[in-house]
Amino acid sequence: MTITLMPLINGARLEQNIIELSQIGNIAKGGVSRLAFSPEDLQARQLVHKWMEAAGMTVRVDAAGNLIGHYAGCQPELGVLATGSHIDTVEAGGRYDGVLGVLAGIEVVRTLRDNNIRLEHPIEVIVFTDEENTVLGCKSMAGTLNLDPEIYRRRDGRDIQNCLKTIGGNWSQIETARRNAADIAAFVELHVEQGGVLESEGKEIGVVKGIVGQYRFLVTVKGRANHAGTTPMHLRRDALVAASRVVIAVNHLATSIPGEQVATVGMMNVSPNATNTVPERVELSIDLRDLSLELLTSLISLLEAELTVIARETHTEIVLKRTLEVLPTLAHVDIQSTIVRCCEELGASYTYLPSRAGHDAQEIGRFTAMGMIFVPSRSGISHSEDEYTSPEQCALGSNVLLHTLIELDKIK
Repeated sequence: MTITLMPLINGARLEQNIIELSQIGNIAKGGVSRLAFSPEDLQARQLVHKWMEAAGMTVRVDAAGNLIGHYAGCQPELGVLATGSHIDTVEAGGRYDGVLGVLAGIEVVRTLRDNNIRLEHPIEVIVFTDEENTVLGCKSMAGTLNLDPEIYRRRDGRDIQNCLKTIGGNWSQIETARRNAADIAAFVELHVEQGGVLESEGKEIGVVKGIVGQYRFLVTVKGRANHAGTTPMHLRRDALVAASRVVIAVNHLATSIPGEQVATVGMMNVSPNATNTVPERVELSIDLRDLSLELLTSLISLLEAELTVIARETHTEIVLKRTLEVLPTLAHVDIQSTIVRCCEELGASYTYLPSRAGHDAQEIGRFTAMGMIFVPSRSGISHSEDEYTSPEQCALGSNVLLHTLIELDKIK
């Protein structure tokens, strides 16, 4: 296949699609509420399905409810080059998170068709099911889904079996949604950064090095409640004092060791939470994230040792319970270098950075080569009505995606 001219996506058409899709689930001040399996989600899926077909794709829904548009290649026996993201939102989200990756994928296919280009590999554009809550769609595709349906029961009591049925999925056949590296040769996801690194550095494109692993813990500190006036300081077993030291220790772990790791205490409950009573019990959360599993493991060991010291010195009991373990996924080096070459050809400035938020690509990257392209988020805001990425930034990211897929077609 010979491409003599550099095709470019239709930025105005992409922006119009983003605006049109944002009207489904539109809430006050321009935000979007489109929860997975809601009537709004179903309506949005139907619109995207229509756009996929109009772009020349055949469309199917797998057992996990993933909406998949397929654009045939010259060699149909080759594994597909896949892209996509999600169109469900948090309760009060924005119009770009996930949506850009899906609509850019459709725009890529439109552009190829408009320019009479057919790649050797087929292309698939995927709308993954329920990314914002259970990541059920990508986990099903990766074969990492927990098969206990009760885990996926909605907060309103609806079971996952009926939820999937409403969007064309089938829980009883969920394992048929699994894919492999022979089936998907590579996956590239375009996404808004959801952070402020690109904007702060004045860069147009983020070349994602990988998606961080996440470990979350619930820490319970047990002391003894006592009168705040009559209990001498040296006789106290103050759970809040101990918990405060835990907060400082967590922050110190993240800042004292070279690297890009982050550590956060975001929740704390104090009991009995009374002005004149020495706190008896504190529960707090810890969130650790980094690209390196080795470093995360080391941080956990250091944390456990520090908690032992704090408990001994404050005469309290500290219990650490792991509540979440998500292993990191590295972006494939060949895809990273391909994205860089395309940025240079398009004259786009770029920088390397990790994704500290989870994405569908994290699970897909567990079984095939994965890469991600970031475009800036204004003020680093996401999951908010104020989420914004300019039409020019969306178009540039989509052009980088288009040319990355064209280049991967030559080497995969």
